[in-house]
Amino acid sequence: MMRIIKFILSGAAHLPLGILYIFADAVSVLLFHIVRYRRKVVGENLESCFPELDKAARRRIARSFYRNFADYVVETVKLLHISNEEMSRRMEFGNMEIIESLLDSGRDVTAYFAHCGNWEWVTSITLHSRHALTDTRYCQIYRPLNNRGFDALMLGIRSRFGTLSIPKSTAFRTLLRLRRSGIRTVTGFMSDQKASHGDPTLPLRFLGRTTSFITGTETLARKTGNAAVYLDMHKLGRGHYRLTVRLLSENVALEPAGSVTSRYAAMLEETIRRNPSIWLWSHRRWKWERQDSNEQETAATHE
Repeated sequence: MMRIIKFILSGAAHLPLGILYIFADAVSVLLFHIVRYRRKVVGENLESCFPELDKAARRRIARSFYRNFADYVVETVKLLHISNEEMSRRMEFGNMEIIESLLDSGRDVTAYFAHCGNWEWVTSITLHSRHALTDTRYCQIYRPLNNRGFDALMLGIRSRFGTLSIPKSTAFRTLLRLRRSGIRTVTGFMSDQKASHGDPTLPLRFLGRTTSFITGTETLARKTGNAAVYLDMHKLGRGHYRLTVRLLSENVALEPAGSVTSRYAAMLEETIRRNPSIWLWSHRRWKWERQDSNEQETAATHE
């Protein structure tokens, strides 16, 4: 079955993006109107984060979100067959001199990014770095999928431009091994997802809600003395993005605990408020917060 899926996706990847976007339009209508994929989750998230907007405005954001999500799907498939030249035209990178300067100074870089726009296209950053082909390895931390076939497929897609995918469970050991080998690293962390049970978190005010942010990214950067940057996603148009590098810290080890995570959360909120539809609203981001709140209310009732 997996061979058939790969064959179909590979064939689709040979189609021009203009044709793939026709399919994306159909998929977005299917997800929004017929399947109603996580419509309740999306609606609840938007209502709680943008209470100042009326129902019609939130519905417009939701519809745009589903269109962007469908674009993300076909654009990710396109990574199976896209030239470096086309990718460079479609994915721009601003302020890359920040990363280059940090690498020149001998500092490894922790790159915070998020589920905005097409996060899979961020791996094309190697096409815009003079260090990528010399002494530096661009990496990304990921959580392996349960399905081995799809996990292998996504790893292949994510390594399209030479990046190294590192399982979350071995991140610290792998990055230390690369450093001891004399290899500089720029490592991307998706740090906007909800924490798993047991993960250390920092409660912050985010999009008007108390939100638990994973602190593991900052902890690892602190242990390794890394610099930290935020990759700010802009959607310029369909199939065109610009990622702007923003400095969070030149040395996380010298920062007060939690400060880098707080800056990241503030910058991410700016990204989302600038264009709400590009964030992954179907994600159950506040699942544990709701449960914790309910538990606190129940405990208060019995006191």
